[in-house]
Amino acid sequence: MLRSYFRLFTKALLWFAAGSALLVLIFRWVPPPGTTLMVERKVESWFDGEPIDLQRSWRPWDDISDELKIAVIAGEDQKFAEHWGFDVRAIQAAFAHNELGGKLRGASTLSQQVSKNLFLWSGRSWLRKGLEAWFTALIEVLWPKQRILEVYLNSAEWDKGVFGAEAAAQHHFGVTAGRLSRQQASLLAAVLPNPRQWDASRPSAYIARRASWIRQQMRQLGGSSYLVQMDSVRKSPWAQ
Repeated sequence: MLRSYFRLFTKALLWFAAGSALLVLIFRWVPPPGTTLMVERKVESWFDGEPIDLQRSWRPWDDISDELKIAVIAGEDQKFAEHWGFDVRAIQAAFAHNELGGKLRGASTLSQQVSKNLFLWSGRSWLRKGLEAWFTALIEVLWPKQRILEVYLNSAEWDKGVFGAEAAAQHHFGVTAGRLSRQQASLLAAVLPNPRQWDASRPSAYIARRASWIRQQMRQLGGSSYLVQMDSVRKSPWAQ
């Protein structure tokens, strides 16, 4: 009986691995129709008795402002072009910080955020973390960096019910995603850690300072030239 259960478990694991790899491969070229985070927000609104209309319009890479692309990298994951999905040093620093107590600090890369938002659910369980690592590895192997960032920008949450760069640009500034200025892009990037509480169009003093810091980091990264080199500078995962 144990052997039968083991064979069944192994077969299920293999089917899951093959199915998830195929799904990730399809999304390399096909725009994801939505994310599990969007579904989660919709279900939450039903239980809260406050229904929301989800706003999201997919925009291809060339229709999104370069300012927003580099602003998100500057604010969320400055080693995005170098790592293979996991920023080892940031993870080590987060562990060291969390062991001291106080507010927990995360170390998620853009790739990890894509895998979580697109395929998984919110929470901190070991199961979810394990699945996040699996999908992150698949994404890094099967997608170029440009595709990872493109999917992220079309999936990120920027207010209650507002998902993706196009919806965010229209909602906060009344422009398309391709016409975002550097200041507008930095404000959108500044609210990403807490988009349902912080407002890019009416920034607090803290958000204004964070946006200013992001613009400084954008210049240091090299602006749009960073995007050109993005898929050619990845290091070995052991070199971090």
